[in-house]
Amino acid sequence: MTDIIRLQNQLQQELTRRFERPLLLMFSDIVGSTPYFARFGDAAGRQLQQLHFDVLGQCIAPVEGRIVDTSGDGAFCVFPSADLAVQGVVAFQVQLGRENAARARQHQLQVRIGLHWGRVLTDGVAVSGDAVNLCARVAASGEPDEIRMTRDVFQELGRLQRLSCRALGGVSLKGVAQPVPLLALQWRDESRFPRHLLVEETKEELVLPAQDIVTFGRLAEHDGVRANDVVLGHPDPERARQISRWHFELRRAPDGLRLRNLSDSLTEVDGVPVPKGQEAVMVAGGCIRVAGALTLRDDGESTMMFRSTNLL
Repeated sequence: MTDIIRLQNQLQQELTRRFERPLLLMFSDIVGSTPYFARFGDAAGRQLQQLHFDVLGQCIAPVEGRIVDTSGDGAFCVFPSADLAVQGVVAFQVQLGRENAARARQHQLQVRIGLHWGRVLTDGVAVSGDAVNLCARVAASGEPDEIRMTRDVFQELGRLQRLSCRALGGVSLKGVAQPVPLLALQWRDESRFPRHLLVEETKEELVLPAQDIVTFGRLAEHDGVRANDVVLGHPDPERARQISRWHFELRRAPDGLRLRNLSDSLTEVDGVPVPKGQEAVMVAGGCIRVAGALTLRDDGESTMMFRSTNLL
């Protein structure tokens, strides 16, 4: 038995010497895939998955990333460095925004991403080790469109990329005994994409979900499905009825935030009416008026307020 134990130790040392190396690990996971499959069927679900894999592969290849495995809704990738990985996953999220701009709200592709830097065993094709399992759990803990990372990744980043990270504190991960300190990469330009709006008439704060298209309107639910991401109301029932069931969308585009009017009712950006079906580019300094009933402004948490230039 002693000889077998010695042989096991020698084998472990040889495995480590020949195949262990540090890598940046990344998992991505589609948000809301189970209800999407249930609502739209297997064919539409598989198309969404394939879009995920295709866009990911296109964005990480130029920065030396590769897809190791795809399983269900997720993809497991590796990169030689943390800086290259951040470039790749940000490019991926930006490209998803471009793809989503041409897709209906219910067919939007949202993913959560987890990053971890650790030592793994790899022969250049397969990758295994405890670090892989930890990375998968980091991804699973994320919010839609969020890029989360461990402290090990943060310590590998350059100074400028570190400045874009926000500490989340200790996060409980499935199968991990103690909370793990995580950070979120602020990959969107917060000066152009506000997170909160203030309704002047009611002093209500509206929190914008982190997605590429956010819908606003009076209707909360339609045929058992949520109708709008942000439901607009007014204490005066008569004025509330002036707001359309589906009133407008805010779309996150590469050049900034855009408002698209969905309603025949008056919608103004910085005092300029936006005709139904047309868009206004949102830049610093103004407000949104909804049917003469509500005024929406940035609440000061972001550095921008709203102004517009109309797009025909």
